Amino acid sequence: MTSSTVAESTPFNFSPYAEKEGEEYMNNAQQEHFRDILTNWKNELMIEVDRTVDHMRDDAANYPDPNDRASQESEFSLELRTRDRERKLLKKIGESLANLDSDDYGYCESCGIEIGVRRLEARPTADLCIDCKTLDEIREKQMS
Repeated sequence: MTSSTVAESTPFNFSPYAEKEGEEYMNNAQQEHFRDILTNWKNELMIEVDRTVDHMRDDAANYPDPNDRASQESEFSLELRTRDRERKLLKKIGESLANLDSDDYGYCESCGIEIGVRRLEARPTADLCIDCKTLDEIREKQMS
């Protein structure tokens, strides 16, 4: 996995939740499933942050050639933009973990209905159901 795809993807290495017939939505087992996903994702992102800091410190050089300096600055700039996106994602992961603690996780912030296990596995930080998200995107397009 490259560092540029970490912020754009969901966490890897988890088994889809096996829902049982008549199972209550966001029961303890589901909450633990998503807590594990979010915590592992957060840990992966933190490892990338540490890796970036080490890389920038170790590879920072004062190249005499202006083209080499420009290439290095461009590389560092791209890496910092990626980390900035990941910083925002870390904040959303923290909010999702807080919602898990307060039993608000998995419910649409706009209308209050269940977001759904499969949608949450695809986007663990989702805070809107698919219908509200679609309406939000339509409004966003109309504003721009």
